[in-house]
Amino acid sequence: MIALVDGNNFYVSCEKVFNPALDGKPVVVLSNNDGCVISRSNEAKALGIKMGEPAFKRKEFMEQNNVTVFSSNYTLYGDLSNRMMKTLQNFSPNVEVYSIDEAFVSLEGITANTEDYAHKIKATIHKHIGIPVGVGVAETKTLSKIANKIAKKNNGVCVIDSETKKEWALRNTLIADVWGVGRQYAKKLNSIGIITAYDFTKLDSAWIRKNMSVVGLRTKEELLGTPCIAMEMNLQPKKNIATTRAFGKKLSDVNIISEAVSTHAVRCAEKLRRQKSRAQYITIFIHTDPFSQTEKYVYKSKTLTLAIASNNNSDLVKYAIHGLKELFEPKLLYKKVGVIVSGISDEMQVQGSLFEGMNDKKRDTVSIITDQLNFRFGKDVVKLAVQGNNPDWKLRQEKLSPHYTTRWNELLKVKA
Repeated sequence: MIALVDGNNFYVSCEKVFNPALDGKPVVVLSNNDGCVISRSNEAKALGIKMGEPAFKRKEFMEQNNVTVFSSNYTLYGDLSNRMMKTLQNFSPNVEVYSIDEAFVSLEGITANTEDYAHKIKATIHKHIGIPVGVGVAETKTLSKIANKIAKKNNGVCVIDSETKKEWALRNTLIADVWGVGRQYAKKLNSIGIITAYDFTKLDSAWIRKNMSVVGLRTKEELLGTPCIAMEMNLQPKKNIATTRAFGKKLSDVNIISEAVSTHAVRCAEKLRRQKSRAQYITIFIHTDPFSQTEKYVYKSKTLTLAIASNNNSDLVKYAIHGLKELFEPKLLYKKVGVIVSGISDEMQVQGSLFEGMNDKKRDTVSIITDQLNFRFGKDVVKLAVQGNNPDWKLRQEKLSPHYTTRWNELLKVKA
């Protein structure tokens, strides 16, 4: 059996952990630059606030209905997510972190009553972390996804452990809500009368393979209870790493934009070192506002090949700024810039060059020490001068909550 543990309204729930006064009240969390709604409390959902809605369009409505609004605090959410995942490892050695708020947990070898065990997982996470979760348990990953959806509508736990329960769950799940069935496939299936997951399990396998490839066939087998998607406990190094951000306001100064590009390149370098790898290629892209009614949309990108694969800050920043200068056009108002590294390989397997010396070990050491200092004393306490400190390119976060668990000076104070 496999359990899918999923945080309820995760970002909002993280905010509520440190502010219990929000319980029972409408709360939303906004995306980068306070753009769109990306998490809603049940009370906010009841008011009709939709996921992905631009915040400015509902500003007056939210004020009238006393909706509490937060800027996204990803540092806090990531820390609470890590705590949740570590807690799950107490229940099974085999935990696959699927996203920031959900994980698959293998219950193989667990002799306790499955439903009692699921309730214990739910209760423990709420007690230790403060996050409410839904726990769905079934024979396969796809079925556990369905069980999780059902759990959230009931008491937070759903175990599909019999053919009767399985059939009921499949009959009450729309095919559009099945994991792995995209919007286009759902439309195609609906057009031939396949409305529920149960209908899909009765569909001819040859038709599924022809029209939905082996992925569709695998989904059918999973729904029938045959595991086809294995647990993935060992995280594989990413093949591409990207850091992109929209500016807090439109910019035309290449020096300010260079600060953003440099910082994004450093973030990519940090992620490379974290997974003990190096990158051979770096791509820089920049574009104007795609939603502007008065300005022409311009998108440009440039990919550069590093002489020798690297993961140190100085190398990636040097190439990133070089690429930016080739792309930059004066007089344009830019809205977003990003850095992507690719051609990723193990840091111990570096291909040398006939025309370049190997990476400077001292610079590599400086980057590692910088990581250690920033981890201990706070993000960007030590950084390259070229990263600057201009606030104009930083995200707009007008309603940011304290970091609580990741900054000493923002720890929650309790007065007794």
